Amino acid sequence: MLLIADFIRQMPPDITLDLFCEGVTAAIRREYQRHHLDLAQLQEHAEQRTTASAVIFSRYYREIWMVGDCQCMLNGVLYENNKPAEAVNAAKRSRFIKDALKKGMTIKDFQQHDSGRDHIIQDIISSCQQQNVNYAVIDGFPIYRPGIRVIPVPQSSAANPTTIVLASDGYPLLKSTLQESEQALQHLIENDPLCIDLCPATKGLMHGAHSFDDRTFIRFQV
Repeated sequence: MLLIADFIRQMPPDITLDLFCEGVTAAIRREYQRHHLDLAQLQEHAEQRTTASAVIFSRYYREIWMVGDCQCMLNGVLYENNKPAEAVNAAKRSRFIKDALKKGMTIKDFQQHDSGRDHIIQDIISSCQQQNVNYAVIDGFPIYRPGIRVIPVPQSSAANPTTIVLASDGYPLLKSTLQESEQALQHLIENDPLCIDLCPATKGLMHGAHSFDDRTFIRFQV
């Protein structure tokens, strides 16, 4: 994340999507080389790569670029770019935990150690083998271009601006404002802390944590 953020800060405002992909990939690759990592090993084992997603608004081209598992809103309409196997793995974990709860395990048990995630960990690793093969991520290897979602941003005026929200998947139920997104998140934490019912996911709220994942939210008008 830090490497990608640093690259974005320094890139020119008129950079194209292709040049962004090439440049940010090269930046990650240089970090691998700086630490003398085995690139052949990383090629074979994608789960060992340093991997992140990014959602970017290009003001120059009036486009939103969704590289990897991220989300955005454009004038109140939600756009996502989920991993292909995410829903399948989440459903498998949900079934496992629900069955275990019926047999006597408790929510607190899973918050101490998520054996439901253990149940799908090999599926998650297997799905990693498909990154930049049939879905896009930023990982130091050529980004799978068809997996990038590009959202055109319509022209607007001062009297009728376009509202954009960019957010990380730490907001499982993204809303138009930060307050509404936080309220939806709190409702989920209180009513489905394991993420097996209202919003099935590959992990839940662990003991000592305040939320499921990192949270980033920005809302602006153009």
